[in-house]
Amino acid sequence: MRYLAIDLGAKRTGLAVGDDGTKIATPAGIIETASAEQRLDMIHRAIKQHQPGALVVGLPLNMDGSEGPASKRARQFAQQLEARSALSVHLADERLSSDVADDHMTRSGLTHKAKKSRRDALAAAEILRRFLERR
Repeated sequence: MRYLAIDLGAKRTGLAVGDDGTKIATPAGIIETASAEQRLDMIHRAIKQHQPGALVVGLPLNMDGSEGPASKRARQFAQQLEARSALSVHLADERLSSDVADDHMTRSGLTHKAKKSRRDALAAAEILRRFLERR
């Protein structure tokens, strides 16, 4: 099955695609908006483009595994997305995914601005990679 992963952010949301056959997750872009409605519209366009069978949304857990306000927002977003897309939405632990993305870019030679623009898509790919490994 093909998946579209979403690393939800207040201003930037990262996207990645992958499938459980190859277990490869690839960054698929960034959505830059603070508008929840605009974000949903842009994700809907990404769904049409990538044709996933299901969605994966990063669940920001605290390091001790507990949930905080960001987890609640991610759960609400996942419910909205599921209702709007008619696709099943899986929540996946996103702890340290941004750190992994930063580590991948450490020796890239990219400017700070270029790294910042890629970070969320790489984090979404890491979330999806872990999700696929666990399946």
